[in-house]
Amino acid sequence: MRVLTPKGAATRQRIVEGAALLMRERGPANVGLDDIRVATSTSKSQLFHYFPDGKADLMLAVAAYEAEQVLAEQQPMLGDLTTWPKWTAWRERVVERYHAQREKCPLTALTAQLGLANPGVRDIITDLYERWQAHIATGILALKDSGAIDPSIDVDAAATEILTAISGGAMMLISTDRISYLEISLREAIDGLRRPAPIG
Repeated sequence: MRVLTPKGAATRQRIVEGAALLMRERGPANVGLDDIRVATSTSKSQLFHYFPDGKADLMLAVAAYEAEQVLAEQQPMLGDLTTWPKWTAWRERVVERYHAQREKCPLTALTAQLGLANPGVRDIITDLYERWQAHIATGILALKDSGAIDPSIDVDAAATEILTAISGGAMMLISTDRISYLEISLREAIDGLRRPAPIG
């Protein structure tokens, strides 16, 4: 991987953020390199310097940027799931975020355009889910350590269930434009942490 100078890294990031904004507004299929070049005041040679494979290369960089935004927009709540009120605040933030974008999820649009068979796309999505699950698992462990939930709860399994509730609810929102699927599935998954373990 080529190492960029601080100035080069800043230029590349400016192009990525400008492209991300355009693709959010118009959709990835409706944005060309000339549109990005004009919007970011970038020359054609600069674009290909930072993104040798052209639009596909740039779209992959934008997808990585949008994946970062998924987690960044849940902070600081996601990084501090240590009490029930904080879990509630995080849940509300997640629902609020998806309610605002509804079917216009930029990451979904980008991955659909690039194709999930693309190894780069798969790596971005896998990394996103792994880091997201790790944050949730850390929060569940904090509840266990404080005695707020049953100590026998499987942390990784519970974190997977909660993340799956978000992912499934978000996909159903995109398909139906109904936020209730996400609201209910996420609430039930989190409330499942409160329930005592079955006896026997």
